Amino acid sequence: MLKVKLADSFLRKLYFLVMRFSVKGNLDSYICCMLFKDVIGQLNVKKQLVYSVENKRIPHAQLFVAPKGTGALPLAIAYAQYILCSNTDGENITGDHACNLKFGKLTHPDLHFVFPVATTDKIKSKPVSDNFLEEWRGFILSNPYGNVLDWYNVLGIENKQGQIGVDEAEVIVKKLSLKAYEGGYKVMIIWMAEKLNTAASNKLLKLIEEPPDKTILLLITEDEDQILNTITSRCQQVKLFPLSENDIVNALMERENITENEALKIAHQADGNWNRTIQILHNSSNELQFEQWFITWIRTAFKAKGNAAVIEELVSWSDAIASTGREIQKSFLSYCSQFFRQALLMNYNAGELVFFEPKTENFDLSKFAPFVHSGNILEIENELNDAIYHIERNANAKIVLLDLSIKLTRLLHQKEAV
Repeated sequence: MLKVKLADSFLRKLYFLVMRFSVKGNLDSYICCMLFKDVIGQLNVKKQLVYSVENKRIPHAQLFVAPKGTGALPLAIAYAQYILCSNTDGENITGDHACNLKFGKLTHPDLHFVFPVATTDKIKSKPVSDNFLEEWRGFILSNPYGNVLDWYNVLGIENKQGQIGVDEAEVIVKKLSLKAYEGGYKVMIIWMAEKLNTAASNKLLKLIEEPPDKTILLLITEDEDQILNTITSRCQQVKLFPLSENDIVNALMERENITENEALKIAHQADGNWNRTIQILHNSSNELQFEQWFITWIRTAFKAKGNAAVIEELVSWSDAIASTGREIQKSFLSYCSQFFRQALLMNYNAGELVFFEPKTENFDLSKFAPFVHSGNILEIENELNDAIYHIERNANAKIVLLDLSIKLTRLLHQKEAV
C-alpha cells in the first residue's frame, strides 16, 4: 500500500510559515524586488506595458494570460508601480520616491489585491482577500513566482479549493467606487482570475465594462478558458510566454550563484517555469513525491491487466492520493500528463525536447517510453483532463482516481497502429 508522506506537507507549511514571519518582522525595512528589471525575461511585454503608460493609452481592463512560473504577478505589480508612482524611462526608480517605497512594502493605498481564499481556523465564514493581506504580502515577498498550491500551503487550506466569490466581488465594487487615496489611479490586481465563481463574475461584468474614472483592473490567469467569455471579451489580453532556457540560466547564475553548467541542466528541466526552477534547485519534496506516486501508479497499472489481485493495490493507491487536497490531486494529474508527453517525445526520438530526469532508482524513462505512442496518448490525455475536470467539481476523488487507474491498465497495453 502506498503511504503518503504527510511530513512533506508539514515541512512545506513550516517553510512558508518561517518565511512569512521573517518578512513580517522586518516589513518596515524590507524592500520588495518588483521592478521591471527584476522580472525575468518577458522583454516584449515590458516594452508594451511601458509604452501604454508613456503614451497615456492604458487599457482599463487587462487580462494577463500567463503559463505557470512566468512572472505575471511580479510584472503586474511592477506595472502598477510604474503607473501610480509616475515613473519614467522604463523603470521604477525615477518618479515619486515615497510612492516607490510604499510599493517596496506592498502598502500603497491605491494598490488593491484579490486572490482565491477559503475558510480557515481564523476566518470561519465569508472569507475575502482583505482577511489575509498580511499573509499575502509575506507570500509575495518570499515567493513572487509562487503558484496557487504554494499560496494554499501558506494559508493551511491545501485540502480545500479556494475561490473568488460573490462576497469578494461586492468588496471590489465598493473599493473601486471610492476616489483614489492619493488622487491618481486606482489599480486592482486579481490573481488567479479563473477562480472567480459564476456569481462573482456576473457581478463584476458591469464594473469591467464601465469602470469608474482612473480605475485599472489587472486580471491574471493561467487558464483563460475557465473565465467567462463575457469577461475575457471586455479585457485587453497581455500574453506572457514560458521563459527561455537562456533567461533561466542567466537568472540562476545571477541570483543563486551557481555555475553555468549547473544552471543549464536545471533550465533544461524547468520547462520555462521559474517556480519549477527553484523547486529543482532545492530538490523540492513535492516534485519527488509526484514522481514516486506516478511510477508506483504506472507499474501497478501495467501489472493489473488480467491480474485481479493487483487491483487491490490500485485501490490503495487511489485511496492514498484521494486523502490529499484537491489542489494537490490536480497538480499531480497535470504532472502525470507532462510525464506521458515526455515519454512520447523520447519514443519518437525527440530527445532534445526531453527535460525530465527521473530520480527514482531502477526506473528508466527510455524503457517506459515505448508504451506511450500515437495509439494511446490522446486517450490518456483525455482521461487525465476528465479526471481533473471532475475533481475540480468535487466528485469523489477515490472513485475518479480508481476509474482512471483501471482505464490506464488497458491503455498501457494498447498497441500502436501500424
